[in-house]
Amino acid sequence: MKKIISFCFALYMLMAASFANSNSGAADKIIGVYWSPKKDAKIEIYKKSDTYFGKSIWTETKRKDLKNPNPSLRDRELLGTDLFTNFVYKHGTYEDGKIYDPESGKTYDCKISFNGKSLKVRGYIGISLFGRTETFDRIM
Repeated sequence: MKKIISFCFALYMLMAASFANSNSGAADKIIGVYWSPKKDAKIEIYKKSDTYFGKSIWTETKRKDLKNPNPSLRDRELLGTDLFTNFVYKHGTYEDGKIYDPESGKTYDCKISFNGKSLKVRGYIGISLFGRTETFDRIM
């Protein structure tokens, strides 16, 4: 009886580990480089721990973060700045994150869906019903 219980426990642990790894693999498919909607910047989506971020890695023109509400950040270059922060993979979407819009200097709640070649990025205030969706196309 002890052998059966031990075997069942080991089988359960193996299946749980396998599921966790496959779920992580599905979530990591978002990692890559994307064009911004206006094609004036490239955004790299990357992972830190179990959270996803996106930073600008190329811009058509050098720009400072002039519209930032924090005066001490207005002199920073947008190149290399995290625009997507703290996204968590849940049920096929990336949620609980924030997106920074350097055009307005505002930060919005955000969720992302991924279809294999593009990101549908929805920034919103409060609930996603009141927001806007932009498409970021995969480069690599």
